[in-house]
Amino acid sequence: MISLQFLITAFVVVLAPGTGVLYTLALGLGQGRRAAIWAAVGCTFGILPHLAAATLGLAAVLHTSALLFQAVKIAGVLYLLYLAWQMLKTDGALSLSNAPTARDRGAKIAKRGAMINILNPKLSVFFLALLPPFLSGTPETATQEMIILGLIFMAMTFAVFVLYGLFAAQARTLILGSDTVVKWLNRSFAGLFTALAARLAMERA
Repeated sequence: MISLQFLITAFVVVLAPGTGVLYTLALGLGQGRRAAIWAAVGCTFGILPHLAAATLGLAAVLHTSALLFQAVKIAGVLYLLYLAWQMLKTDGALSLSNAPTARDRGAKIAKRGAMINILNPKLSVFFLALLPPFLSGTPETATQEMIILGLIFMAMTFAVFVLYGLFAAQARTLILGSDTVVKWLNRSFAGLFTALAARLAMERA
């Protein structure tokens, strides 16, 4: 069940930059290590509803219900656009600045990170496609195996995201020393969040 092939597949998927990675990097750059770790916690726990949906078979319902899929997708697109706007606003929650800024509470950072993944309907369908091929084929243990594989995926997600965030926090002082770089980064992050929103908007069930 827990094969080398599964571990490699999961690692490649987790390592690939996506919305959660982008969010963690932004928090690491903007608010430092503590914020980056909280961002990683939130993004990781945002996976839980999709793992539960895949395990209980609800992902199949989401996949076949165009209306439900569209509703979750639209909410996800709007949330990503909101994050892009927060990058562009001078006093936005995610805006990078070389001036001292108030740091968000950990719970607030984690909540935003969780919402990023919760509002991505493709994650449920992704788990439904990713996990079954690595099951042993025994119906009696299928649910247990899905949960174990999903938790391993979550642990890998947290570890990789923390590394991304710590790297960003380490580069924070160097990068935020220039007003030009700060302005460019805010626009770049906003553009990336907008691009991810556009990509999500194009997704089909």
